[in-house]
Amino acid sequence: MQNDSHEDDKPVVLIAVMGATGSGKSQFINLASESSMTVGNGLMSCTGEVEYSRPFDLCGRRVVLIDTPGFDDTTKSDTDILKLIAHNLETTYAGGIKLSGIIYMHRISDVRMTGVSRRNFSMFRKLCGDKTLGNVVIVTSWWQKTDRATAERREEELRSRDELFKPVIEKGARMMRHDDTYQSAEAILRSLVNQTPQATQIQVELVDQRKDISQTSAAVELNQEIAKLVAKHQQEIQQMKEEIAEAIRMKDEESKKELEQVRKELQEQIRSLQEDHGRLSTEYAQEKRRIKAETQRTVGNLEAENSRLRAELDERDPEIDDFVRSPWARGLGFLAKTAFAIHRATSKGKNPKVY
Repeated sequence: MQNDSHEDDKPVVLIAVMGATGSGKSQFINLASESSMTVGNGLMSCTGEVEYSRPFDLCGRRVVLIDTPGFDDTTKSDTDILKLIAHNLETTYAGGIKLSGIIYMHRISDVRMTGVSRRNFSMFRKLCGDKTLGNVVIVTSWWQKTDRATAERREEELRSRDELFKPVIEKGARMMRHDDTYQSAEAILRSLVNQTPQATQIQVELVDQRKDISQTSAAVELNQEIAKLVAKHQQEIQQMKEEIAEAIRMKDEESKKELEQVRKELQEQIRSLQEDHGRLSTEYAQEKRRIKAETQRTVGNLEAENSRLRAELDERDPEIDDFVRSPWARGLGFLAKTAFAIHRATSKGKNPKVY
């Protein structure tokens, strides 16, 4: 992205990029910010954590893009993905930082809106809420790999159907195309960089309304999806039982063993889904307590070191003591704590991911 000079007195612009696995999130971010996030070429997920791009300048602003895993991740459950995204958004908002924009990516090459795509978009809507839709751009990707006439027909369908993107467009969201070029990525970001930052629905629920994560709209939506999957698997198990009984009647031992294996796998999937449902609130609260304790220890260590240094400096220059007690110094302390909150959100105890 071009290095427009940025205004130092304006806050950093944070823009989140969401969407299903394989929709081109990481590739878009790399192109726009010259980062080096891993890009997938198949069905396996590459974004397993919430990651931040390297900062870059655009329209006189310093911009950072946030890469998020999809709710169809191949290495983590949907519950784990919700915890990751919710924790990041809660921590940054609690530190006084809001998103200036949210990009939702969807492959224009998809013949239809699959169940996975619908689930990702439903979770996206519950995370964002309706009040932030004016800061949302739905980006259709993979135009360069799709017949033009076919892609335009699908775009119109996505835009005009009530069960697809029409409701969010009517409430302020926009649709834009990304053809894997720098120019289209820049145009999309230029439409967002000067938007007024807003809190998403899950940020308001967790921070302002102090809800437990299980009470948020996103968690309720996720639990409904889990309930649907459990019911589906239970129906499949019942069908397996009938087929197993038929195999026994026909003395077909090979088919019986295969069906028994499928039944066991379905039962394991049900058990895993039910466990996910139960551990969301507990594990999220445990992680928050752990991070709070770690933050307090770190701040305590910083304050102790500050006191030690202040004592040493006081001996050399008495004016320093007056400065340390001034509003300037207190403001610097607040900034340090806010910076640490952002660091925790981006690194989760590791070195910050800056590309």
